[in-house]
Amino acid sequence: MHRDIRLHGQIDERIEYYAIVAGDDSHQRYFFNAAEGPGRELRFFAPGNEFVLGPGGIRHEGNGGSFCEYMFGVDQPVPDLAKGDVINRLVMYGARMEEESGNLIFDDRTGGQLGFEKMFFEGNAVVNYFFFISSARVTGPLRRQQESIVRTIGKTLKRSAAVGEQDENALIAEVLALLSDPTALFFLFKLINVHHREYHDTFRRLYFRNKKIADDDFAMLTAVAARHDIDRYQQERIRIDVMYKHPANRRIVDEYKNILIGCHRKGEISRLENARLTRLKTLSVRNKIPGALFYTLDEVLKNDKKLVAPEEQDYLSDIRQILEGIFLTERDIESSIDREDMARLLFAKKKAAENRDHAFEELLLDASRLCDEKMRDGAELAIIEGFSYLITFFDRYDTTSQAVNQLAFMENVRITEEMIRSLLGNKTAFDSLRDGLFDELFIAGLLENKYLGRYGRMKITNLRRGLAEIELNRLTVAALMEQLLTIDREERLAILLLSHVRDRIRNFYSKYTTKADQQALRREVNEELIAKKLVDGNVPDRLFDETILTIQKEAVYLHGLLPRIIADRDIALREDFLENSGLDRFYVEELEREYFELNELDLEELYQIRKGLS
Repeated sequence: MHRDIRLHGQIDERIEYYAIVAGDDSHQRYFFNAAEGPGRELRFFAPGNEFVLGPGGIRHEGNGGSFCEYMFGVDQPVPDLAKGDVINRLVMYGARMEEESGNLIFDDRTGGQLGFEKMFFEGNAVVNYFFFISSARVTGPLRRQQESIVRTIGKTLKRSAAVGEQDENALIAEVLALLSDPTALFFLFKLINVHHREYHDTFRRLYFRNKKIADDDFAMLTAVAARHDIDRYQQERIRIDVMYKHPANRRIVDEYKNILIGCHRKGEISRLENARLTRLKTLSVRNKIPGALFYTLDEVLKNDKKLVAPEEQDYLSDIRQILEGIFLTERDIESSIDREDMARLLFAKKKAAENRDHAFEELLLDASRLCDEKMRDGAELAIIEGFSYLITFFDRYDTTSQAVNQLAFMENVRITEEMIRSLLGNKTAFDSLRDGLFDELFIAGLLENKYLGRYGRMKITNLRRGLAEIELNRLTVAALMEQLLTIDREERLAILLLSHVRDRIRNFYSKYTTKADQQALRREVNEELIAKKLVDGNVPDRLFDETILTIQKEAVYLHGLLPRIIADRDIALREDFLENSGLDRFYVEELEREYFELNELDLEELYQIRKGLS
């Protein structure tokens, strides 16, 4: 047990600090002084080292550096991201990375200063740590001291879970144990952005409650951000980090990241790995995991990796040809984008999105730059008009794709008349290019998706029929909205009912085979849901019966079929159950994952079984 002395206070209403001096002799040292008056500062010191807290930021001299937990989605060096177990950002004073060799180079010039704004922008948005060390084993020129510190505690500081957990006691114990010097003193400074912490804690409480932010909750968050003048970038990075840390999200995103790390090390992505990535992306939509959690990983780890034996990507040549045509007007060649060209481009965009092929976006970005250059050089207005026409349809595609996929794969999605009118307007625009194009782009393929659940299929089928009837003046927007909301309410009730009934009968479903037993169970569950104010009235008999049947099928699969499928690697038996049971594939895959984790089986074997279905 190490002794330590702690000083706690606030620089101003925004910045809170903890200053800790830890070591066996810490109680015998004089280590700080405080200036009074305007611009007052707190100065912490030891021989050769100094750390000063002022109204606008910090300044430092001597050895040490800063560290913080990496926030998910921020720029993270590829070596750190690829190692997998590196979870913290470590910055050593006077250190820089040599570009060619990748080696860390140290300098004796370690002094510097850092404003609070930049600190919480470049580091963690909520909590950042600074430190220096006084030890007989850390001596000599400052560059040598820094090298010694990195060799001794650098690995721990980059990997310690105590940083993210803000467990200073555990962190101090880890560092002092590695220093192996009974006279060593570890000076640790914790700086907290109080405004960001309030936004973080508010969002975390609301999001962790049911993995969504209701309109009233969003208004509360907006009020917090406005009161503290938190910029949009900081709000976004805080939200993404919190969403990643939700256990249900983290498991899927970490698995996605681990697959990409393996691909990064090999320099290529196999077909099996690509299938796994696709499955996880699809699963993320079902679990309401924001796509933003995957974008950074794709950008950093996936972009430069080739897919082994990829299919011919004709859609890229399509967009190249059409985009190049935009600029032929300069040579008096009629090359405007016609309706068929636009339809081809939309299918190319759809194919690129399905393959997560960033080459498509790169081609578009290159064309945008070229367009800007041409306009600066005095090119005809027709160039910008042609490109704007293209971008408008791409924006329509993104908006429509997001709305339709949310309806298909998410429960409790926000359904409004405005959303339906937007879909209706976009349908009219797409169908103006070619009759039935809206259905080809967004509906037909979705209905063939094996992962589309029963309620998702009902919503998409009703949407398809409803939009057509609105165009014929046989249905109103409000009526279609009510149809979709009715399905969504039933889906939420079915999920709620399943979660409450499952634990009661999952392993004992044979006890509830008689009507009398099921009636008793229905009464118990109904009373429980009403008492918890989760439902207003009695649960419909049909929904309860479907729930009982679902759990019975689940038990048959887990206790009877899945062990056989694993033992015999019987993909056909698994597929037969999935096709005929009526259970959603998402649901069955979660059951399989739980079964493998509970029985400590190798998930690689599960991937191999699923391989034929990718």
